[in-house]
Amino acid sequence: MSIPQTTPQQARERQRQGALLIDIREPHERASGQAEGALAIARAELEADPGRHLPDTDAEVLLICQAGKRSLAAAEALHAAGYRNVASVEGGTTRWAADGLPLVRPQLEPDEADFLERYSRHLRLPEVGVEGQRRLEDSRVLVVGAGGLGSPAAFYLAAAGVGHLRLVDDDVVDRSNLQRQILHVEDTIGVPKVESARQRLSALNPRVEIEAVRERVSSVNVEALLEGVDVVLDGSDNFPLRYLLNDACVKLGKPLVYGAVQRFVGQAGVFDAGRARGQCPCYRCLFPEPPPPEFAPNCAEAGVFGVLPGIVGLLQATEAIKLLLGLGEPLAGRLLQFDALAMRFREVKLAPDPDCPVCAPGRPFPGYIDYARFCGTGI
Repeated sequence: MSIPQTTPQQARERQRQGALLIDIREPHERASGQAEGALAIARAELEADPGRHLPDTDAEVLLICQAGKRSLAAAEALHAAGYRNVASVEGGTTRWAADGLPLVRPQLEPDEADFLERYSRHLRLPEVGVEGQRRLEDSRVLVVGAGGLGSPAAFYLAAAGVGHLRLVDDDVVDRSNLQRQILHVEDTIGVPKVESARQRLSALNPRVEIEAVRERVSSVNVEALLEGVDVVLDGSDNFPLRYLLNDACVKLGKPLVYGAVQRFVGQAGVFDAGRARGQCPCYRCLFPEPPPPEFAPNCAEAGVFGVLPGIVGLLQATEAIKLLLGLGEPLAGRLLQFDALAMRFREVKLAPDPDCPVCAPGRPFPGYIDYARFCGTGI
């Protein structure tokens, strides 16, 4: 039997005559408004036990969802369960609203309403949903550097609803930063970067706790900075700090989301050897020794294409969110290289080094070293 469909106008009239209108969407979908007079029963709940909600199999039932597809499928399920007078509202709540029919908002606590509305597009993804979004809210990410990479990464982590961001940087905002470090503005020149970042991120999403730490990361404080975080995002711009973060992450079992930019090229990857020794490489597996300083100038010396850190920083934010949610395939064991001038991505496979001095299976942590001397810099 073909399930009958009705327009919203017809459904409204039949509702006035006693038909039962049921909104089968999830609670977060109904937060933005549902058809006036409709009962709220999620599809899975209705299909699992229709008799509990609809004891009369002869009652006239109209099902409505967002666009009409799910309600049609639910109507077919009810018909198979013995309900003979079931129809689907064509076009769903979207068309109901477009036709000017009345909508009502369910009564919710302010915090719950904010959560459902703010993250509504995430909540519609089955891979995220309410459970995944709550997991993000319970997550903690350390972002090292509030500059070119840390700015876009932190911006999107905050927008996505990561509950706690610990930002570490000891620098202040300079006018030359504004070409690429999008967390900062003209009015915050001279302000500590972590404070400038805290202001912008809090304005974007007040639900996120921003911990601004104005410190220089060193062997002395690195473990305290990593304490309690789920993911470390490396937005640094120098080799000594990259090696230090790598070693600490291996020792403490934290995934490290790596990014680097220079001139028109950038790269991103995930080093997760601390949690998967012998299976995933660490940063030292890729660079056992740092390049000579003259072959690795920083942005101040070599320059950088303004949008490039934004692209790489967003890749880092993407990987961090995937790690927090357990989604997809992270860039562990892969290095993604990007050439902005050619608009081309290239992937390089990375294998763990069985003789790595830091992450080789069974090898005890060798201790922190003088990273500035190791890298041949004065940093």
